[in-house]
Amino acid sequence: MNRIDSFLELVTQQDGSDLHLVSGEPPRIRIHGALHGVRFRVLSTDDLERILDEILNESLKERFVSTRAVDFAYESADGRFRVHAYHHHRGIGAALRPIPREVPGFDQLGLPPAIQSVIGHRKGLTLVTGPTGSGKSTTLAAMVDSINVSTHGHIVTIEDPIEFIHDYKQCVISQREIGDHSPNFAEALRGAVREDPDLIMVGELRDQESISQALTAAEAGIQVLGTLHTRGATGTIDRIVNVFPEKQQELIRHMLADGLRMIVSQRLVPTADHSRRIPAVEILINTSAAATMIRTGQSHKLMTVIQSGRRSGMQSLDGSLKDLMQRKVITAEAAYEHALDRTQFERYLVRMEAA
Repeated sequence: MNRIDSFLELVTQQDGSDLHLVSGEPPRIRIHGALHGVRFRVLSTDDLERILDEILNESLKERFVSTRAVDFAYESADGRFRVHAYHHHRGIGAALRPIPREVPGFDQLGLPPAIQSVIGHRKGLTLVTGPTGSGKSTTLAAMVDSINVSTHGHIVTIEDPIEFIHDYKQCVISQREIGDHSPNFAEALRGAVREDPDLIMVGELRDQESISQALTAAEAGIQVLGTLHTRGATGTIDRIVNVFPEKQQELIRHMLADGLRMIVSQRLVPTADHSRRIPAVEILINTSAAATMIRTGQSHKLMTVIQSGRRSGMQSLDGSLKDLMQRKVITAEAAYEHALDRTQFERYLVRMEAA
């Protein structure tokens, strides 16, 4: 049993979402969004070096020394964990996140049914966006699993590291890890297009080259799923376009207008009883109206498209938060904290204070 396993057992027992081991501090576990200390002594740099020495293979050790940080997956008796180990000014740190053994379904995650309906279409780019820790990877895994059980084809996943392990169901699945199987996302995407894929899932679109490769693959008729660290549909379109030089931006807007299928933007919000976190979700489906706004550089008008597209399954993040709040699933304070436009939630806070 490795030294880290006892901490991971504690994370699992307490339904934690993250474990933080940082030299100069005691261990901490994030539970329903808040960090809680573990009753343990302060960890030293030597402690972290011994812990990592047990779980890093030789290749990862070399990478950790040369790049000063490394991502990988670790499996213990308590499950599979995504690990990011890094150096900081007081020594070494590591953040570990549990990966469920089974891929959760859309209903289990509390995701709107429109998402599953849209990804049933076999072409185009679907983006899942949101801040770190908002459940993007889990949503992507649910999308992949849904396609895996409902179609016959070849799925290629490109991840850093591989998180959920997908079994062959109706599809053949090739899971590739950055570092071990390809040097970077852009190179892996370039190769994946030549592997006769029906679906390419990209763990993260990090830069201009990987975004360009994803758009090109979608334009070629391949279904592409990917993530970005952006806020809302409008922010996602602007981020993609602005990654490129100005002389290329008109072309990128046209590629997006033609190739985009859907943007899912989500946040994980604590429930009113603080027993768990649930997703508040914004959905933009690329209708002809949305495509026109994207093509003509009027992404600021996409919220109007979302608000008028409820019948087709679209919804705004703030609308999702308001619905959860009115059903008393989350509090007004939580809705206010996570809203894009907080002003519309202020009156609910005033009512609560008056009560």
